[in-house]
Amino acid sequence: MLLPFDPTASSALVEELDDWAKRLDERIVPHRWEGRLRRSLEAEAVAASTSLEGVAVTADDALRILAGDPPDSVPAADQALVRGYRDAMTFVQRRADDGALAWNRELLVGVQDRVAAGDRRMGAGRLRTRAAWVTRARTGEVVFEPPDAEAVPELVDRIGATVESADWHPAVAAAWVHVAVAAVHPFQDGNGRTARVLASLAMYRGGFRHPAFTSLEEWWGRNPDSYYRAFDCLGARFALETDVTPFVTIHVEAQVQQARELALRQQADGLLWTALENLLDDIGLPLRLANALYDLFYDRGVTARYYRSLADTSPATARNDLALLAAAGLAMAEGRTRGRHYDRGPELHGRLGTLLGVAPDGGAIARELLRRAPG
Repeated sequence: MLLPFDPTASSALVEELDDWAKRLDERIVPHRWEGRLRRSLEAEAVAASTSLEGVAVTADDALRILAGDPPDSVPAADQALVRGYRDAMTFVQRRADDGALAWNRELLVGVQDRVAAGDRRMGAGRLRTRAAWVTRARTGEVVFEPPDAEAVPELVDRIGATVESADWHPAVAAAWVHVAVAAVHPFQDGNGRTARVLASLAMYRGGFRHPAFTSLEEWWGRNPDSYYRAFDCLGARFALETDVTPFVTIHVEAQVQQARELALRQQADGLLWTALENLLDDIGLPLRLANALYDLFYDRGVTARYYRSLADTSPATARNDLALLAAAGLAMAEGRTRGRHYDRGPELHGRLGTLLGVAPDGGAIARELLRRAPG
């Protein structure tokens, strides 16, 4: 077998993951807020994935880029990579339950083409035709030597055939395809992002569609040392018989850890959303403004264009809505006309604190929400 592993090494973790899937599927969350959770997780995943590849885009930047309101500070090329990653994830989400979808060379190349935003300079949609090396960013030291370019087409076909025929748990399949694509390094650029998107596809295809399971990008972004250490099992150069059990186990364990954390976050953020709607109801403002207050609570600036994409309003309504927040002291306008954005206003923490019976402080409010979140 190509890159063999011991599937029993992660059996207990797989059982725990299945238990989390059942528990999360049974939870009831505010419907209007659930879409915001998905947007936030998508932006965090994009930012983490691009940062692992050396592209400095924050989650806040990604949120605005994906909403069609890119910050001027983000170069156009980086914006294209953010949109490319989103397009790749949208592609695998859309195709995951398609019975005609097959794990093959065409699929892998198609995902990389989207990840690379169709940029031919990055070898978009083509297998590499020259040697490749994996280097340490800070020192330039070569840490891994993938197979020769001549071997890549056959190895890509073997990766597809292996996943297509295997009867593995989705989390195990996700881990294996991740390490296999990274090890073969079949593309000129975008190998890591492509491997991680394909891992997400394996989870989607296996029925794990809850946001807690569909992408490990944000987890790896917060734990980059663990991510890079997981690849140590590959050694210094590619070999067909390399045992990748350590990587598979670490990957499945990361899935479990992320499920635990996001389960708690889902509950706490759901309570926050409900509190924001209650606050708006108390002062007679439209509940759709929770879309803006949610970002403001986390100290993310909000523009009228960005808010429009969240609340699905007209430009005039968006401007009027945000002006109402400012008049209530929940937001503060900064800048003029086209450059105007809104920051958190002086009354937001105070009103939320009163509503929840805690100090008017963001940290105190967050701790109270976590305390109230069901286990």
